Amino acid sequence: MIDYISLKILKILQKKARIPNVEVARQVGLAPSAVLERIRKLEKQNIIQGYEVRLNPDYFQKGLVAFLTVKTNENADDDAIGKKLAHRPKVQEVHYVAGADAFMVKVRGATMEELEQLIREKIKSIEGVSSIRTSIAFRTYKETSQISIDDTTDNS
Repeated sequence: MIDYISLKILKILQKKARIPNVEVARQVGLAPSAVLERIRKLEKQNIIQGYEVRLNPDYFQKGLVAFLTVKTNENADDDAIGKKLAHRPKVQEVHYVAGADAFMVKVRGATMEELEQLIREKIKSIEGVSSIRTSIAFRTYKETSQISIDDTTDNS
């Protein structure tokens, strides 16, 4: 069960993962040692799965974003294909989606040629992939890995 204080800690950490423990403690009204104990417990329970640094993709010439709908053959091993897609370079997200019986894949690169090469050489070459439809993002208005946390969450 996650109580209100732990939810508040999670919200704070999602906004700024590198916030000093003392500052988190001040915001939630607990001793720093109690906050550290709660964070370690949340990590042990796999509620906190890790900490990431968000880089500016434009700085690294990786501002081009595309979403691929990757369809598979009728008898394809979708689980194996999903794992192979996830391990391809420049692939940021892989989702198996309902309706189209396909994968939705987010990729990021520097140029159209780079993405074309990725699709042709690294994705179309996966056994069981039957077709790929590509949508290029002209502009991104929001991109986050944060999860909206409802204060009334109770997982007991």
